[in-house]
Amino acid sequence: MAGSPRIEVLVAGALHHDVVVDAPRLPALDETLIGAGVDYRLGGKGANQAVAAARMGAATAMAGRVGADAAGAAMLAALDAAGVDRRRVIRGPGASGMSVAIAAPGGDYAAVVVSGENARFDARDTALPEGLRLLLLQNETSEAASLALARAAACAGAEVLLNAAPWRPLPPALVRDCALIAANRVEAAQMLGTDPDALDPLAAAAALRALGAGAAVVTLGAAGLALAAEDGQPTLKPGFRVAPVSSHGAGDMFMGALAAARARGAAWADAARFGQAAAALFVSTPVAQRAGVDAAAVARFLAAQPSP
Repeated sequence: MAGSPRIEVLVAGALHHDVVVDAPRLPALDETLIGAGVDYRLGGKGANQAVAAARMGAATAMAGRVGADAAGAAMLAALDAAGVDRRRVIRGPGASGMSVAIAAPGGDYAAVVVSGENARFDARDTALPEGLRLLLLQNETSEAASLALARAAACAGAEVLLNAAPWRPLPPALVRDCALIAANRVEAAQMLGTDPDALDPLAAAAALRALGAGAAVVTLGAAGLALAAEDGQPTLKPGFRVAPVSSHGAGDMFMGALAAARARGAAWADAARFGQAAAALFVSTPVAQRAGVDAAAVARFLAAQPSP
């Protein structure tokens, strides 16, 4: 892609057309409920994290697959609107990936995901941008694709960040190519074979890093996160106090913001704090206004916080 703008962050992963239905509660087996509303959103961890990284100021590209259908066209338009370079998103002949979700007022949530074209994602279809700083991966695409892209990026001098969600066993070769692995409390417990309720976040972050990655993060929701990096002992980073509207998508905002900050040269601790701030602002902003959660808004949010 000669003459193309320089890409700092490449996100390779899944794209889903999300249909989210608001309901008074989750239905019982064989029950039909009357819902209160429906929303259509760009989804998939890959797509969500690419949008987040772009809104946080990084020159971001997306690699993945959508179908030759209306849902695929809508997803490409959403990437365009967010400023994500989507020339590495292939339109295949099959159906786009999608999810159908039911959201209840109390926070209960249930969804069914159909991979569609995402299942055909192949690393051989993705050319790494010249001068790439960071590759961001998740576990929604195949292990083979993640292994190949991580190896290519590491060999090219780019950092590889892996959001280990949804959980699955990670091949040691992939872990060794990762500059950072990030997992939430449940995923970290699954990776380490322990009970989430008994998880020691600091020990878990250190154990994940000991698997071979350069650094590791265990996110703890509103409680903050545990970080184990090259430059010191594992540390706990408390969360920001906000009044959440909805926590859906917070993890993807955290990862995209962390990646954007790291691509700008931030140390892991500073990148993680920026990611935490972006996620806190995101969850406390009404869903209809979340497109305005950008790097400038996060900087204002941080400036308004008391000194640690």
